[in-house]
Amino acid sequence: MNIVHKIVQRYEIITNYELCITNYFCTFAFEMVLKRLSILNYKNIAQADLELSAGINCFIGQNGEGKTNLLDAIYFLSMCKSSTTNVDSACVRHDQEFMVLQGGYEREDGTPEEIYCGLKVGQKKVFRRSKKAYRRLTEHIGLIPIVVVSPSDSDLISGGSEERRRFLDIVISQCDPLYIEALMRYNKALQQRNALLKIEDAEPDPELLALWEEAMAREGEYIFQRRTEYVERLIPVFQRYYTTIAQGAETVGLRYTSHCQRGPLLEVIQRDRHRDRAVGYSLHGVHKDDLEMTLDGYPIKREGSQGQSKSFLIALKLSQFDFLRRTGSQTAPILLLDDIFDKLDATRVEQIVHLVSGEDFGQIFITDTNRDHLDQILRLMPGEHRLFHVMDGTFQL
Repeated sequence: MNIVHKIVQRYEIITNYELCITNYFCTFAFEMVLKRLSILNYKNIAQADLELSAGINCFIGQNGEGKTNLLDAIYFLSMCKSSTTNVDSACVRHDQEFMVLQGGYEREDGTPEEIYCGLKVGQKKVFRRSKKAYRRLTEHIGLIPIVVVSPSDSDLISGGSEERRRFLDIVISQCDPLYIEALMRYNKALQQRNALLKIEDAEPDPELLALWEEAMAREGEYIFQRRTEYVERLIPVFQRYYTTIAQGAETVGLRYTSHCQRGPLLEVIQRDRHRDRAVGYSLHGVHKDDLEMTLDGYPIKREGSQGQSKSFLIALKLSQFDFLRRTGSQTAPILLLDDIFDKLDATRVEQIVHLVSGEDFGQIFITDTNRDHLDQILRLMPGEHRLFHVMDGTFQL
């Protein structure tokens, strides 16, 4: 299918999020390629200017040299934040007062996209697209979809439910701008309700409490609906990826749980208001949602080996990639693979490489400490590639 036909088909089909969901199983996706990346004072990277491959970009070096920071800078340009910290100033290099990221992207039809991010310590970060500043950063989310697979993903299994909610929120936010807004409004209402519940010297104003509860319920129902739709579409793709990686050795499952499943959320919240008042915070709502993860019917947190858990997480992220490719802007996400092949046997590594070398995947960034790993991967993945050696925040071909 040529680019003209893609544009026509995209115009006819993709008019809003609802139609994206309806047409979830359409198979084409545009590509957005990062051609040039400039970094100034980002974490341990003092300065870097890289010309990148539209195919595979490999970064080899010892731990702590800057490989992960490079991938995080790419993530920041897509998501307006780091994947490793919620404190923007923590991304500024030590003893410096500002950082700058600039990405030169190119669409499949050759149209350039220039993205700029500047942050001065103590001030708000600035994002510009083609030299025009965004009015709100949420307008940028989803323009350049991205998926990162990293060792920190283990928190999805071993960590608390907030990690799994974050996983859901990151992917849905990239294809539904209304979801981000609903999440922000919900969190504000939750914060205000909790503040009222903590009042010690008097009973909170019941009308004000009801106001914030209604806001929580309204936004929470929308969030619940979108999370439910996403998980339903995720499960079969996730199971297919895991079966391929593990060669059918085990079966895996996901189950979304929410207080919204108990009835209208407003009733659920108000039903135990007295208990919330006693503890001083909200015990019910979508801020308590969870995603149960199983291996052969048992919690993978308890039953999974290191290899099985890593295979589970990689399959989960590849299914996230598949969802983003088919929805939202219908742009193939940039895929970041950060040191993912450790603890996996040769068969599973080969299956993963075979999967990501398919035509559904576009630009890929891979880091590793082992040159033999990368040489093996590049032999299995035909096409254009670049290999950078990383040392103390510098990058050499």
